[in-house]
Amino acid sequence: MTVRSTLQQVLDAISGAPAWIGNGRYDVLAMNQLARALYSPVLADPRRPANTARFVYLNPEAARDFFVDYDQIAGDVAAKLRMEAGRNPHDEELIALVGELSTCSELFRQRWASQDVRLHRSGRKRMRHPIVGQLDLDVESLELPAEPGLHLNVYTAPAGTPTADNLALLASWAATQQTLATELEAHNG
Repeated sequence: MTVRSTLQQVLDAISGAPAWIGNGRYDVLAMNQLARALYSPVLADPRRPANTARFVYLNPEAARDFFVDYDQIAGDVAAKLRMEAGRNPHDEELIALVGELSTCSELFRQRWASQDVRLHRSGRKRMRHPIVGQLDLDVESLELPAEPGLHLNVYTAPAGTPTADNLALLASWAATQQTLATELEAHNG
């Protein structure tokens, strides 16, 4: 599934905060440059759309390194997937994802069996980025009324905090990576 080009424009206009659009299956459908830099460990899996639930349960070593509160994240992911299954019981892609996670992850089977259901639209996520270190980010997840089932997720940090400094460092690193990629394309083209 692709998002409308105007939604990508909105994401790209958000330059000081990681922002991305996802669905209830944890598919990452569109991102701004800073979100691509932040979520680089999740994006290492070549499958598209990238999927945070797959990352959490099928790549647990990397996910434990990335998410400081891995156990809480793993529980939240299973609970939100269970809620999504209740809302869309005939979603074939969701059924396939739950089947894949159930087959490949004992932890997912345990969390799924707990039948926990919860919904967080805001809160805090603590991540350990391989380039800039720990980021304690405030998260807002906003429904997109014109796109049922999709949410705009924006991660911010209060000004003057170490996390705000690290986000600025990550933005600088991401811009450098983008410049290098553009130069390589020009050189090889």
